[in-house]
This record gives sequence, structure tokens and C-alpha cells, in this order.
Amino acid sequence: MNGTVYKSTGSWYTVKSSEGVFYECRIKGKFRTQGIKSTNPVAVGDMVEFELETIGDETVGIISAIQDRKNYIVRKSVKLSKQTHIIAANLDQVFLLVTLNNPPTFTSFIDRFLVTAEAYDIPVVLLFNKMDVYSEEERFEVAWLMDLYTKIGYTCLQIEAKQGKNVDKVRELMLGKTSMFAGHSGVGKSTLVNALEPGLQLKTAEISEQHMQGQHTTTFAEMYDLSFDARIIDTPGIKGFGIVDMEKEEIGDYFPEFFALKSECKFNNCLHLDEPKCAIKEALERDEIAASRYRSYVQMITGEEDQTYR
Repeated sequence: MNGTVYKSTGSWYTVKSSEGVFYECRIKGKFRTQGIKSTNPVAVGDMVEFELETIGDETVGIISAIQDRKNYIVRKSVKLSKQTHIIAANLDQVFLLVTLNNPPTFTSFIDRFLVTAEAYDIPVVLLFNKMDVYSEEERFEVAWLMDLYTKIGYTCLQIEAKQGKNVDKVRELMLGKTSMFAGHSGVGKSTLVNALEPGLQLKTAEISEQHMQGQHTTTFAEMYDLSFDARIIDTPGIKGFGIVDMEKEEIGDYFPEFFALKSECKFNNCLHLDEPKCAIKEALERDEIAASRYRSYVQMITGEEDQTYR
């Protein structure tokens, strides 16, 4: 039988068969996915092959194979530094929720996320949430960030998930697609999903005053079918986002504005650091490339961990 993984709890997987029936499944024996050192061999969104087995009066599925993934999005595993964790597979797009504060989302985090999505060919839409609680100065900062990322080629939207403002625009972008919602804990993912589909009733949590961090309300990624011809994958809140398995030489290619100028650098292996006649450094001096983007790039090249820069 063929199906799609809708939920993973680490040892059990909820799979929706091509006939639309949900089965609880396990993995058959040792399961290795080619070329990926992953803590979770099967991810939400995976298309799998499985057989049904009856044990006593219970019928369970045994997953025997994963079909080739169109794409997937990964992050470093929290517990095992050399391993990666596949957050979700076979995505049409990702919505990254951004908040200026409560909790703050820094450009270094946004850029790491965009680079990872770019590397796996997944379109990203930036949603600037909680616009109703910002001061005039903060609104100005959001406008500046939106201008920065729109110029690079990313779709940006201002939303107020609690008030429902522009939720209809998000819904339009989701039609006929499988979308993932991502961002730090507390940025309003569950609130937005509940506004899109009130019947889902995803758990939401207040921001903890003590740390200004969101409480983790989602522990595992899970996919949901929505009433308006769309599927969403809700993910756990992500604190940091270390980039995985990238050579220094390729990181610049995942910054679209760098890639566009790359051929104008004097050296074809230019890392855009101290090399002479570097088109990216020259564009930076002319303010044609944002300083925050260049700083994110240097952090990734030098392997510096995610810093809290705006």
C-alpha cells in the first residue's frame, strides 16, 4: 500500500493511505536513508510504502520503503551534533513567521532559514506577525525588513493572526499546496493556523514573561488536511537553525542577490571575504546588498553559531 506520513512520534507514524484511511505504522527493522545522517529516517510529508499486519486484534502498518523526496528541510539535531533532523519532506512552500519582539526574530535566524530552504529548493513566504502591538518605530523596522527581503525576491506579508488581519491572503497562497509553518516558539504559528481553520484547535501558549520565549506547544511536526484544499505541516518552535552539510563555496549561491553578482568577481572561487575585486563586497559598499545579509553570510562561512543580531 502507498500513503503519506501525517505524524511522527519517533517510533510510531500515522500514515494516510491513498484511499484516505489512516493507519498507525512502524518501521521495518533497521531503516537507512541513503546519504542522510538523520535522527529520523521517516519524516512528516514522506510518501511511503507499507503493508498491514494483524497482531492479536490490532492492525498495524509496517513501513518498508520511502519514495524519493521532492525536497525536505533539515536542521542540526539538538542532541547529536553530527546528525541532522528532517523537519518535513515534500513541501510546496514554507511560511516563516517573524516577530520583532515577544519573541525577537533576528535577521541571522531568518537568513539561515532562507539559505537552508534555498538549498533544498523550497519557496519561502515571510509573514511579519503581531503588527497590532508594534510602536511606530517598530512598524518602520518591519517596513525596512520587508523592503530588504522583497527586493531579494521573497514574498512578504504583514499579518495579525489574533485579529485575523490578512489571514485571507495567507489562505490564498496555500490553495492546492502543502505548506509548512515555522518560526520561534511564541511567534503565533498555532494562532495563525487556528485563524485559518478554526476547527483545528491547535494548542496555543502564552509567552513566558520570564524569558520572553514562547512555550513549546508543538512537540512533533504534524500534517493536517484543511477544508479549503490545502495541507499544513505544523512544526515545533525552532530556537536556532544551524546550517547542515554545506560547503563554504556553495553557501553564497543560496543568497540570491550574491549569486546574481558572483560571475563579476575577479576569482571564480571567491568567498567574498578578503579577495580583491569582489563584486559582492563592492555592492555592499554601494549599499546594494544589505549589511545584515552580508553579516549573516560571514557567520555561516566562519561557522560562528547563530548570533543575536537584528
